Amino acid sequence: MPEITKVLIANRGEIAIRIMRTCREMGIATVAVYSDADKVAPHTRYADESVRIGEAPSSASYLKMDALFEAARLTGADAIHPGYGFLSENATFARRCAEEGLIFIGPPPAAIDRMGDKTKARELMSAAGVPLPPGTTSALESVDDARAIASEIGYPVLIKAAAGGGGKGMRLVFDPATFDDSVRSAQSEALSAFGDGRVYVEKFLEEPRHVEFQIMADTHGNVLHLFDRECSIQRRHQKVVEEAPCAILDDALRADMAHAAILAAKGCGYVGAGTIEFLVDKHRKFYFLEMNTRLQVEHPVTECITGLDLVRLQLEVAMGKPLSIRQEDLRINGHAIECRICAEDSESDFLPSTGHLSAYQIPSGPGVRVDDGVQQGQDVSVYYDPLLAKLVVWAATREQAIDRMHRALSEYVVRGVDTTIPFCSFVMRHEAFRSARFDTGFVKQYWTNRAPAASPPDSMYVAAALALEDARRTHNPSSSPSPASAEPGWWHTRRTL
Repeated sequence: MPEITKVLIANRGEIAIRIMRTCREMGIATVAVYSDADKVAPHTRYADESVRIGEAPSSASYLKMDALFEAARLTGADAIHPGYGFLSENATFARRCAEEGLIFIGPPPAAIDRMGDKTKARELMSAAGVPLPPGTTSALESVDDARAIASEIGYPVLIKAAAGGGGKGMRLVFDPATFDDSVRSAQSEALSAFGDGRVYVEKFLEEPRHVEFQIMADTHGNVLHLFDRECSIQRRHQKVVEEAPCAILDDALRADMAHAAILAAKGCGYVGAGTIEFLVDKHRKFYFLEMNTRLQVEHPVTECITGLDLVRLQLEVAMGKPLSIRQEDLRINGHAIECRICAEDSESDFLPSTGHLSAYQIPSGPGVRVDDGVQQGQDVSVYYDPLLAKLVVWAATREQAIDRMHRALSEYVVRGVDTTIPFCSFVMRHEAFRSARFDTGFVKQYWTNRAPAASPPDSMYVAAALALEDARRTHNPSSSPSPASAEPGWWHTRRTL
């Protein structure tokens, strides 16, 4: 079996540091890559080595395959972990890793191909016996055919990009009179975003919940599910709050969905960590939505309720080892919630926010975990995803986890950019969330039409930041900066291409 001794992390920010931490625990050396905008970013300092790969735009750095492979050769890395985003679901990148003699810590390229194309995935899932929403299995042949199918399954319908995700190339159509224009608009946006204008039609499920199952598979034929996550609190079809397990699943429904998730993974020949996403309608019927062929942003909540390290499992599977756990060994323990702390103005339709982090203090205490990739004094640029950190809490019950998250959010201090903290606090206080009676329309139904809350004065934020820092020093006066914010140690080597 191949041994991994040094991993190049083809990513940045919090996920790069998250992967490096597990590698360090396993005695595996790490290589960070960085653009000009990330020259002093924490992930470059936490790694054993770091290599400059290009200018600030991702197209000139984190998406440059040749630069990544040159960095791997320069440092002697024998494996690449893509994290999520960037090249993580790029089958060409996975194939090129093999050609370069590098272990790709992810699924086989064929599985990425099969599940990355939404219409191919629907065809595959249909053959595997996984429930699909009513609609077209393949991409549209013509607008006339699509219109006929929409009339047959009934409005409202969704027009969705075959090659995309994240809400791009998607249109919700209630009125048949707007169908043709909506198809053309979706095709145009899909072509611009993904270089592929194919779209398909499916029935829009009313009051849907977004529920997903974490799966893990090895090269020895073992496929496990690691239970479910609720991801219905979204803006622009992108998640903000996630929790595990889902509050509305009983044992029977959870077992049925888990079985479907394993069928889906086996049906595409999957290996590694992946996520099968479902929609659950108001009648508690579930349907396949898509598969994410990578580690998910929200993986920490699964780690909290299972006690597993998903990155460690990824590395072990990539080295050809069989999974060391069995399905019957797994149990749900307690409840976990994750809030994505993004540099966005939640009062202005969650538009990205940039600036200088003049104050940055994270919460702590029992059951609180922060995966972040920024530090005080750092600039938040326009070039990358606005995710600054993931705030995760665990408690014995869902109610206790909500209360703990509310407390942790109140301790989080970020000055210099707007963040999603006010929105996440709103969610934790809202009766619809606390009672688990909500769906993917939460933002539109409860947040968009409310009266904006008054912002606390600047002095309050500054005082809170100073108080937290003073408390940290008082309780541990000899403490050094956290590894993510520390200067490079004696072991660190910095290079540039």
